[in-house]
Amino acid sequence: MTLLADLLSTVFERRYRQPARYLRNDRPLEELAGDLVGSAGETSGLALAQDILSGFEDLNDEDKLVFFRTVAGRLNIDPEKVRTALDAYEKNPCKASYRDFMTASEPRRQELFRRLNRVPGATGTLVNMRADLLRLGDKDPELDALDLDLRHLFASWFNRGFLVLRPINWESPAHILEKIIAYEAVHAIHSWDDLRRRLEPADRRCFAFFHPSMPDEPLIFVEVALTKGIANSIQSLLAEDREAHPAEDADTAVFYSISNCQAGLANISFGNSLIKQVASDLAAELGGLKTFVTLSPIPGLTRWLEREGVEWHAAAPEEMKATAAHYLLNAKSRGTRPFDPVARFHLGNGAIIHAVHPDADTSDKGRAQSGGTMVNYLYDLAKVAQNHEKFATTQEVMAADAVKSLARSAALQQTSKGNADA
Repeated sequence: MTLLADLLSTVFERRYRQPARYLRNDRPLEELAGDLVGSAGETSGLALAQDILSGFEDLNDEDKLVFFRTVAGRLNIDPEKVRTALDAYEKNPCKASYRDFMTASEPRRQELFRRLNRVPGATGTLVNMRADLLRLGDKDPELDALDLDLRHLFASWFNRGFLVLRPINWESPAHILEKIIAYEAVHAIHSWDDLRRRLEPADRRCFAFFHPSMPDEPLIFVEVALTKGIANSIQSLLAEDREAHPAEDADTAVFYSISNCQAGLANISFGNSLIKQVASDLAAELGGLKTFVTLSPIPGLTRWLEREGVEWHAAAPEEMKATAAHYLLNAKSRGTRPFDPVARFHLGNGAIIHAVHPDADTSDKGRAQSGGTMVNYLYDLAKVAQNHEKFATTQEVMAADAVKSLARSAALQQTSKGNADA
């Protein structure tokens, strides 16, 4: 029966793919998009959707922009219809008037993307389409609105309930391992041997989120080192000649690299769920684990120092350590939000700043972005919800007392230097 079902499915797929080829008539994709939103038939709609998706992938950047702008304009909301529907609902709030308001207030382009997503395998294509939109949009207000539509849909389609957490190890399929190498965004993987050192030893772990509609594409992954004590250097953590230890001996899980894989899923948050799920699973697997921390870069540090006119290149390690603590606690962007993007991410997830380490990343990239300084963010599983709520409400940066003391000493040094210069 399974074989028969597979054969029938194959025949059906071939039959409904034929109209897609037959319907290709070189009409602009914008016209096909209008037809798709207005079509009532499922089979004809699938053929139109396939034509649009295939045609879009063949467009150059200029024509992609034309498509985006046309869809954004022609399939936008009608403000007058929205006002009329809202007035009707306000006068008579009932199921019918609310349905009319929902229909009027939702742009028709959202329905376009839903119908495009009915094509098997279309979800990944739409993610790539949004990557093109972000790359080409250049803060165009009309295209910003189109992007918000896609973000709204993706937030539902990539809801945590649909994501699958999979361990990545040296036995994982080669095409997945190749993508881990390609997508690593924090500490580059230079070779297959380098990857093997991160995956094969008993005291190393890697986990990734996948979506059922994109089973061969990791969405985000985290690399973990199981250690005794808290790591304070990425070079020692990834050293070629380091000695591996039994996982059962570890008391600390160090999340040392978190990489988002899909540009088209920017601002769709997975990291929060990923870290907490992995920490919870590791705690269940290894009873000796008591501490869950990151060893994180500080990518905005030198940029902020240069913006503030601070010369950092000749700073001593302990001076950089104090300066980094001051930056993490006090440097702000857009009001009260921390300036550093990695700090915003982990603090927003309910972590606290636990410790700052100078000369922790001696790579060229590490020197350039933070003078080699790195930071541990501590995830106390019993307090992350409380810390998250406090940060979301007040934007207060939670930090260990030692980090606060470092930050105060840096602030005093800057004040003294300012007074001396005056």
